[in-house]
Amino acid sequence: MVDAHGIAWHEKTLGQLFCDGSSQQIIDMLLDECAKGGATIELETEVTSVAKGQEKEKSGFTVETSRGAREARSLVVATGGKSIPKMGATGFGYDIAKQFGLSIVPPRPALVPFTFGPELREQLDGLSGVSVDAETACGSTRFAEALLFTHRGLSGPAILQVSSYWKEGEEIAVNMAPGRDVFALLREARAAQPKQEVETALARLLPKSLAERLCAMTGTTGRLADLSDKRLRALAAHVNDWRVKPSGTEGYRTAEVTAGGVDTRGLSSKTMEARTVPGLYFIGEVVDVTGHLGGFNFQWAWASGYAAGRAL
Repeated sequence: MVDAHGIAWHEKTLGQLFCDGSSQQIIDMLLDECAKGGATIELETEVTSVAKGQEKEKSGFTVETSRGAREARSLVVATGGKSIPKMGATGFGYDIAKQFGLSIVPPRPALVPFTFGPELREQLDGLSGVSVDAETACGSTRFAEALLFTHRGLSGPAILQVSSYWKEGEEIAVNMAPGRDVFALLREARAAQPKQEVETALARLLPKSLAERLCAMTGTTGRLADLSDKRLRALAAHVNDWRVKPSGTEGYRTAEVTAGGVDTRGLSSKTMEARTVPGLYFIGEVVDVTGHLGGFNFQWAWASGYAAGRAL
């Protein structure tokens, strides 16, 4: 469909697809497809209640809105999650699901930057904007993409990806030099240029400001010749296996998606219809399905919507 609308796109890391131009092209495409399908879009309309007909002749749904009642044989809930409330995101879809007896997996922010406590923020002060290619891990789940230091903590694709698997109180492992044994490289540098400052040697692998900060954080400073293997190993561990416990995330304010939502066990995997409420469908992000970065969440929204639409 994207190709049919003449929208140029490119593939990045791990099969992620991005528009060459503006995302407005995707919005225009969807609005055009809605117009072709005869859809009516009503903006600035508040839904005040949803009810299912109790009598046989009223087996559908009645949706009360600020513009009057709407009645239909089927109801599709596509209200999304709680992410980015300034765009109007709420948990309204979860309320509808609960009203009709469906279970909810507790929602939480996902694909979201991490924040640090005051002590760690102070140690990393001044690194905001510094980026490195990194491998992040939470448990057995790993991602190798860019990492970005912020004034509040960590962001970048590698962090956003792993945040979907992180739970409060857990630590993450960060390798800021994937594929390189920093301890071995520092030992080689010590043998080749013993008078070289360790900060200078590490700056060959990392941005200079980050290299200097890691050396300061570990107390590993001075000439390589004066540093033992133990000191170099401690510094290397902060590069190849930095263990850090975020204090939290930036929350729904900046989270790209919401993990959790309507429990998939209560829905048909073929049509997205509620198993116990005929005619009621849940699609997209309101459902407990979370994809990786790069269009996968859009794809889920469209695919689940297509499945529901085919069944109506």
